Amino acid sequence: MNRKSSTQDENVSELTGMRQVSLWHRQDLQHDRQDYLAEEVPVALVYNGISHVVMMATPKDLDLFAVGFSLSEGIIDSRTEIYGMDVVQVCNGLEVRIELSSRRFMALKARRRALAGRTGCGVCGVEQLNDVGRPVTPLPFSQTFSLKYLDLALEHLNDVQPVGRMTGCTHAAAWVMPDGKLAGGLEDVGRHVALDKLLGKRAVENVWHQGAVLVSSRASYEMVQKAAMCGVEIMFAVSAATTLAVEVAERCNLTLVGFCKPGRATIYTHPQRLLGA
Repeated sequence: MNRKSSTQDENVSELTGMRQVSLWHRQDLQHDRQDYLAEEVPVALVYNGISHVVMMATPKDLDLFAVGFSLSEGIIDSRTEIYGMDVVQVCNGLEVRIELSSRRFMALKARRRALAGRTGCGVCGVEQLNDVGRPVTPLPFSQTFSLKYLDLALEHLNDVQPVGRMTGCTHAAAWVMPDGKLAGGLEDVGRHVALDKLLGKRAVENVWHQGAVLVSSRASYEMVQKAAMCGVEIMFAVSAATTLAVEVAERCNLTLVGFCKPGRATIYTHPQRLLGA
């Protein structure tokens, strides 16, 4: 595991904790070792006073998470439909208190969804199976990406994971520019939360209109759906895609690429956006 300088350690100290562990190495059990662990706390998103979802998350960039989640779940269509937001410490976790426009809040109540999430869980609390897989407007074919630049993005993916480098415990979602450079990235213990944070940053700062999403995890259907809901046309994943993720990507015109490694990748859907494929 790569260790960082003391200055870098201080920058992420609030997101990690030290714990006593035992290490095994070639039949030698070593005791009394301190190691870094990633912080994970319950985070409730509260819309106009009503708790809608509780997710386990890394306690950083929660305002971006709230915006990204609201967009990727179809709660809002635009960042401007959020009138205010506060992150509040409560006795057993954190609350992100979000003030929605009246129209959006009424629509949210009508959905009657009450999610209860866990790390890596995106379906918990959906009332009916028919609610899984919301309709997504098919994406346009306005983006392209040259695969010769994918290696550069993969090479620097670790750069946007300061907590991950210390703990080996977080997922990352990064925005890849058409030249392969990473314009920005967010990390979290939950892969869905990391993606929501990235989508929230993109919306709040109104940036990254060209390029693709790169995630350090597998590509599940929720990840594909969230990206498509926010207008992302191309998604690269370090690990595999699920069958449902491929079906959703095909249906909504998203180019989905998995098993991204230096010099190779598996293209599941819509390869026409990829130059050199």
